[in-house]
Amino acid sequence: MNEPIVIVGAGLGGVRIADNLRSGGYEGEIVLLGQESHPPYDRPPLSKAVVTGDADRPDLKPAEFYVDNRIDLRTSSRVVAVDPLAHTVTVESGGATSEVAYGTLVLATGLVARRFPGVDDDVTGVHVIRTIDDALAVRKAASRATSAAVVGAGFIGSEVAASLHALGVPVTLIEPAPTPLAVAIGERMGQMVTRLHREAVDLRTGVGVDEIVARDGAVSSVRLSDGSTVEADLVVVGIGGYPDLDYLEGSGIELAPRESGGGIACNGVGLTSAPDVYALGDAANWTDAHGDHHRVEHWNHVVDQAALLAAELLGHTITHQAVPYFWSDQYGLKIQMLGAPHPDDEVHVAQDDGRKFLAYYSRDGLLTGVIGAGLVGKLMKTRPYLQTPTPVSALLGQ
Repeated sequence: MNEPIVIVGAGLGGVRIADNLRSGGYEGEIVLLGQESHPPYDRPPLSKAVVTGDADRPDLKPAEFYVDNRIDLRTSSRVVAVDPLAHTVTVESGGATSEVAYGTLVLATGLVARRFPGVDDDVTGVHVIRTIDDALAVRKAASRATSAAVVGAGFIGSEVAASLHALGVPVTLIEPAPTPLAVAIGERMGQMVTRLHREAVDLRTGVGVDEIVARDGAVSSVRLSDGSTVEADLVVVGIGGYPDLDYLEGSGIELAPRESGGGIACNGVGLTSAPDVYALGDAANWTDAHGDHHRVEHWNHVVDQAALLAAELLGHTITHQAVPYFWSDQYGLKIQMLGAPHPDDEVHVAQDDGRKFLAYYSRDGLLTGVIGAGLVGKLMKTRPYLQTPTPVSALLGQ
């Protein structure tokens, strides 16, 4: 297989699949198309080290990597259409439009940050964090902010709140759910994360935002659903994102239904409904061994998909026993989860000193997940127990 492989999206997924193809022996042309003007960078540090000023641009690879591996990296190249019949993509770059032909196409276009409805684009002081430019803008705004409101206490919102606190900015963190990270880790463990926030910021849970208020073209406050008002000259909106799929309009490539997570519908190795077109990463909805569909927005999940997809394209067979994993850095602690527990799974707290904790999730007596904060070694040692059915009792009391 030596036809050109064109990869749309120069983030983690795009770089990983290109790297895996080259290291796996692919000798043909690889074109990596990135919409941003920057070379590919890692996104997890944006809400943490980039906002605090501990890092600038966390490049995924040095510039020579792309040259040495004969990867044709094209930045400032936005794909606006895909034609599976002609095996081409339409690219806008520098004010001009061109067609790029492919033998195999890989879609790794990620997400677009969701903005708060009703806020005019020209209002200053309201930010999201999805790109390096977003994070640098928040860092600049924080240097002169007198108070900040963070809307949403998911991963991005929680991390930004912690980062702004580290910079000395008074923060109000607003979350309509009963606890931060309630969707990801459940309310009981969310209560433990709540303790970390309450030591540092003004956490408001169980309340939504009705309006982001501007005065003289700049944000001035946030009006909450309980009638209260939070004064803020910096607002960061962390209410998630959605797959960037406008460029697929008219392509005939099937999209997954919203109830299964949306995104690009794929089989178990990333193949879409169009021949020779694959997808991975945050915008891809893969089918698992049970026929269920999943779109997962975690760093390690993208890495696992890139390994599987590269093996598929190279005709290799790999044993895939990856355990779902994510992490979040907040207030000097690394919060980690292994596995994929359900929200109503039973929770068993194994260790808790008021700040650091370790807990197990179980369903029908079997271990389904492990979560920890500040206990990296202990948590990672539990990974083998999640690769085979394990009674949770085997871990309790250790």
